[in-house]
Amino acid sequence: LGGSRSIVHKVLFMQLSFVIAVCTDGWKVSVVESLDALVSSCVVLPCTFSHPHENLPTSKLRGKWHVTSDRDQLIYYEDSTRVLENFRGRTKLLGKLGDGNCTLEMIEVKEHDSGPFCFRIEIARTPTDTSTPDKFSFVKNCVTLNMIHEPPKPSLAHKIPVEGYPFTITCSVTHTCPSHIPKLTWSRGSENEITEHHRKLQLGMWETQSILTFIPKEDDDHKDVTCTAEFNGQRTSEETMTLFVKRAVNYNHIIIPTVVAIITAGIFGGLCIFMMKKYKKRINELQSQDGTMWNRMSRISRR
Repeated sequence: LGGSRSIVHKVLFMQLSFVIAVCTDGWKVSVVESLDALVSSCVVLPCTFSHPHENLPTSKLRGKWHVTSDRDQLIYYEDSTRVLENFRGRTKLLGKLGDGNCTLEMIEVKEHDSGPFCFRIEIARTPTDTSTPDKFSFVKNCVTLNMIHEPPKPSLAHKIPVEGYPFTITCSVTHTCPSHIPKLTWSRGSENEITEHHRKLQLGMWETQSILTFIPKEDDDHKDVTCTAEFNGQRTSEETMTLFVKRAVNYNHIIIPTVVAIITAGIFGGLCIFMMKKYKKRINELQSQDGTMWNRMSRISRR
């Protein structure tokens, strides 16, 4: 079930193509070539890079994200005045350039944010180093966004609920924005009955899970349980299941009559034994009395 759910998520919600670019002179980048993005929500573009220089702090590095057709059309830069107005205030780096992390977050995704977008790194050259380039644009390894207009629906995984026994429902939804994790809520259940998990499935794809555990009762039969996923930007989707509660095995209709019959038989048997003992004792007493009278009559007769 878990494997099927994962396949469905991949087909319906996300199609990812991976590329690890290896460039000349030690310039390398790893990005996701194609990534789905929910319009009006957010998306995170995973990105790592390396350069031919020795380890440098973030203060010595300048990272840019630009439109592939024009390096001057910036969608992210630390100087926001140089960023295209349509992207200004909507993009930021999530990682540190000194750690080789060029991951970009984009919020309030718009229909025209399709890209492709490329990363560019600039290094402050030291006075003694004039042989290596101090900037590089990975224009052959850019990210294209596929716009998704409807939020993906969560999926529900469960077994057959049995009356009186713990029952678990797992609600799962995949997404591409780990900086703003979708919020999963249930139509029933308290906080101590719900647990949440978040994990990375693969580069560019994450999954959020909410697990509801409760003990079904007889009146829960044919009732609906709904899981709602709320994405960044107040986009929501939901999935509903109907409970078909299986009655717990109950032998009371056999046990109770059997116990009553045993108790009744025991009482009746006890009364019978008591009456038999009493009757036997009375017979013995009468026989004893009869014997005494016969002996007396015999003695009188002889006399």
